[in-house]
Amino acid sequence: MRSEASLDLRVADQIWVATALLHRENPQRSDFSKQEILQRAAQEYPEGARRPGISQHISTHCVASKAPSPAKHRMLTRAGTGRRRLFRQGDYFHPARAGGKVSPWREELPEKYHELLDWYETEFDKRLEPGEETAKNRGATAETLMKLMGRISREDADEMIRIIDDCCGHVDANEW
Repeated sequence: MRSEASLDLRVADQIWVATALLHRENPQRSDFSKQEILQRAAQEYPEGARRPGISQHISTHCVASKAPSPAKHRMLTRAGTGRRRLFRQGDYFHPARAGGKVSPWREELPEKYHELLDWYETEFDKRLEPGEETAKNRGATAETLMKLMGRISREDADEMIRIIDDCCGHVDANEW
């Protein structure tokens, strides 16, 4: 095993640590901009923030709902236009990301971040018991979704999802 001093964070793990720290430091907030995550990553690990691909990991590689390209990580959930939060069990993820890494492996994480993993597992990633749903996590009802079905073609829906994912939600409503 490598010594603590030589232990280097993987880019995906650095993104997870930065996002987890933001959640812990700002418990009143549910999500963060990609820029905030990048800045927190740079604050925590300046050398790592200059690595190529860090922004791509925040935008794509760690985002559970996007098709893997090539990483299958499910560390972040897209929470809106350019916004991310840590992934929770029960969040939607692209089927090809099944089994993807949700958080860093303890043995590859500096010891000072082990308590973040404990917090994530015991507090942040708790599953809600039946009846504990809130309006924020409940989403649309099945009845509402069924009403929507048939009003848009499958091809248009797929294209809309692709554009939203590619453009981080910057879609001109007049195009549709």
